Amino acid sequence: MLELKNINKNYNPGTVNEMCLFQNFNLTIPDHQFVSVVGSNGSGKTSMLNLICGSIPLDGGTILMNGTDITNMKEHKRHQKIGRVFQNPAMGTCPEMTILENMSLADNKGKKFNLSRGTNRERIDYYRELLQKLNLGLEDKLQTKVGSLSGGQRQAMALLMSTMTPIEFLILDEHTAALDPKTAELIMCLTDQIVKEKNLTTIMVTHNLRYAVEYGNRLIMMHQGEIVYDRSEEEKSKVGINDILDKFNQISIECGN
Repeated sequence: MLELKNINKNYNPGTVNEMCLFQNFNLTIPDHQFVSVVGSNGSGKTSMLNLICGSIPLDGGTILMNGTDITNMKEHKRHQKIGRVFQNPAMGTCPEMTILENMSLADNKGKKFNLSRGTNRERIDYYRELLQKLNLGLEDKLQTKVGSLSGGQRQAMALLMSTMTPIEFLILDEHTAALDPKTAELIMCLTDQIVKEKNLTTIMVTHNLRYAVEYGNRLIMMHQGEIVYDRSEEEKSKVGINDILDKFNQISIECGN
């Protein structure tokens, strides 16, 4: 279970540009829930993910992961239990390293390398097996540098690498936004497959309303640092794209737009 309790976050404190994004923000995500998060730019979606992952500090409040207070835990420590995939495919892989080296690096996350080889040759067959499931032909390109792959291939690898070690939480930050429609569909199918196979608690921020409706078992809409719409399980299954658009329009009118 992931719990955000009475979260406060201010940007540019003490300046004319000071902005309070979160004030006593609360969110609880039970184990194995797949949450789709939508909202306009500036609503706090990515900031929420950054706070969970430890990429930015809190100004107040508590974050609990399975009952353990991780509020002051370093980012790299949190990533022993958290996998994250970013919008930019280049952020989840090392372009100057080969596919094999990238896979080996992900496989050793949280472990001590000491003075041994970085690439464990005994794991090559296992890496090929994982890559084969992507249906992208990458299992035959282990010595190819990742920087020469397409954006979709790199994002598929980033998703695979983020879930290679035992994790409990998967964070998806608009991970299909930079991809063409066909590739985005492939990545979403792969995402759904991995989440179900590994039974991961997942938070997916997306601007694609269809993905928000079709995937996951909970849907949240954020606006100005608050949750303004929250549907789970059976209620969520009845939500359509028009329902979300109506809520967006309602918010827009309330804001004078």
